[in-house]
Amino acid sequence: MTLLILGVALWWVAHLFKRLAPGPRAALGDAGKGLAGLVLLAALVLMVIGYRALPNMPNMVAMPGNGHANNTLMLIALIVFGAGMSKGWLWTKIRHPMLWGVVLWSVAHLLVRNDLPSLILFGGMGLWALVEMALINGAGPWQRPASGGIKRDGALAAIALVMYGLIAFVHIWLGYSPFLGNYG
Repeated sequence: MTLLILGVALWWVAHLFKRLAPGPRAALGDAGKGLAGLVLLAALVLMVIGYRALPNMPNMVAMPGNGHANNTLMLIALIVFGAGMSKGWLWTKIRHPMLWGVVLWSVAHLLVRNDLPSLILFGGMGLWALVEMALINGAGPWQRPASGGIKRDGALAAIALVMYGLIAFVHIWLGYSPFLGNYG
């Protein structure tokens, strides 16, 4: 459990350092970006190793239909997350699309995995995204970006479907089929 908690904590620190300590972060310059990248890589490795090392625990709440809700939310999360990179029409409608994508990813996973390790991992990541949004919003108003056009959103939807298939494949390969459980 220690590795998982440390990984989530490092994720928070690496991302929030820029917001909470802008002076020291700016003083690091480009070296700070590299350092943050290394800390984030370490955080990801610790989260994966820490989560996979823990025994499979029963869910605290298992409701029928949560599997369908998870899969639907995951597709939406991929589209919302990708809107920040596609810069199409959807990008102009959602402030913080990548962070909202993380929140949706977190909620989707907590619907089907709500044991203690999952609460730490998915809850911790979702809470981080909400805190990050609050800090960014506190820094000033949003300047709505210009739309790159609806064609970019069509490409985004196609890419999201491919990514969804790849992610499902990797989950199945690792022994966590997203198409089993809580469907009754």
